[in-house]
Amino acid sequence: MLTEKFLLGRGREDLSAQEKQILEDSVAEVRSLPPRHRLVRAGQPVQTSTLLLEGFICRYMDDRDGLRQLVAVHIPGDFVDLHAFPMKRLDHDVATLGPVKVATFDHATLKTITERHPHLTQRLWFSTLLDAAMHREWIFRMGRLGAEGRVAHLFCEIYARLAMVGLAKDGCYTLPMTQPDLAEACGITGVHVNRVLRLLRERKLVTFRANTVEIMDPAGLASVGEFNPDYLYGTSATPAGAFA
Repeated sequence: MLTEKFLLGRGREDLSAQEKQILEDSVAEVRSLPPRHRLVRAGQPVQTSTLLLEGFICRYMDDRDGLRQLVAVHIPGDFVDLHAFPMKRLDHDVATLGPVKVATFDHATLKTITERHPHLTQRLWFSTLLDAAMHREWIFRMGRLGAEGRVAHLFCEIYARLAMVGLAKDGCYTLPMTQPDLAEACGITGVHVNRVLRLLRERKLVTFRANTVEIMDPAGLASVGEFNPDYLYGTSATPAGAFA
């Protein structure tokens, strides 16, 4: 099923077979997109919402000098811009990080779902609430942690989220982000990211090479990043990997 990853974990296990089929039948289009492709431009009207099936997508904002700040990273199973359904536009841009496959849902179809299927509507609502929980954690990370803690927290979060959908194990996962991307997600300079990665590697906590993250000491990395996966709302069936 195209929507199978969406149905895994994060409070979605209780969807009925009928609800799963409704989601599957509601897909308007499946598209493959290249790296660094902008899906949504801030302020522009939006008439579809996107479910990420494969790859990574980011949400970001630019300052007046054109410098980018990543405000979210999405993994397979995420509804990237479900907020656009009631809001009709976004206040930020959405772009791919690496090659991706996405499924799109017309807002007219989502409107029908919300009118006829209250339980499924609650599950879709849960996805936006989960986004809000992650945004709060990112605010904490940016406001209270130093550079090492910010990078450590990001690596921990992405591993935990990927583990929930079966895409990370034994401390390893693929992450198509560059050092400048990490800098933009953590609010530090590219030079500082390089230093932080070296320090975390020397402390035998984590390595990041050729788009591969290897967490060597999960407890140690989580300690540096003050990471607790509770805000990801994993379940016993889909634990947050080494951080559960």
